[in-house]
Amino acid sequence: MQMNYNESQTRKNLMRAFAGECQSRQRYYQAALIAQQQKLIGLERMFRFTAEQEERHAMVFWKLMKAGSGSTVDISAGFPADVFDEIQQLLDASANEEDKEFSKVYPDFARIAREEGFTEAAEKFSMIAEIENIHRARFQYYAGLYKADMLFRSNDTEQCWMCLNCGHIHKGSEPPAECPVCSSARGYFIREEEAAFTSCDVVG
Repeated sequence: MQMNYNESQTRKNLMRAFAGECQSRQRYYQAALIAQQQKLIGLERMFRFTAEQEERHAMVFWKLMKAGSGSTVDISAGFPADVFDEIQQLLDASANEEDKEFSKVYPDFARIAREEGFTEAAEKFSMIAEIENIHRARFQYYAGLYKADMLFRSNDTEQCWMCLNCGHIHKGSEPPAECPVCSSARGYFIREEEAAFTSCDVVG
């Protein structure tokens, strides 16, 4: 049986999740600006892409709080104050936070929501936890490349690199210092398989 929403722990957890997703969105936008300043456009786009998904998560939780409209929710929660200028630190910290949401925070929130009878909230917590795990893997992937100085290098001489500005594909162990088509700097290049829509093919 579902308990009274305004007396539930789920009400507070939804607000915690909403606040957490909002601050994650802002952290990643700030990280994107730092990547942009360092001319790492591929990383900038990745941070922005993830930030937009966090914003959508916040909206999911916001809509689930409708039952408590007109009231104030007092919560106590800890949020990361990771103000870094170094890309490596930003990637590592982001991966750590996503891992906490995936492995601990949202599974606990989902369990409590199920116990209190809030099935929809429990399902959303569980599904978004899985998305946060994808975010964790994404950040860890780029953190590993950056740490190994392999963001623009590959052991594969047949590696294809895509210019995010014009779409030019370059094949080789590293992208050119400057795109031969649009003259964009190396920071615009990413591995082709990392780009959106690259697996599209003609149907039929």
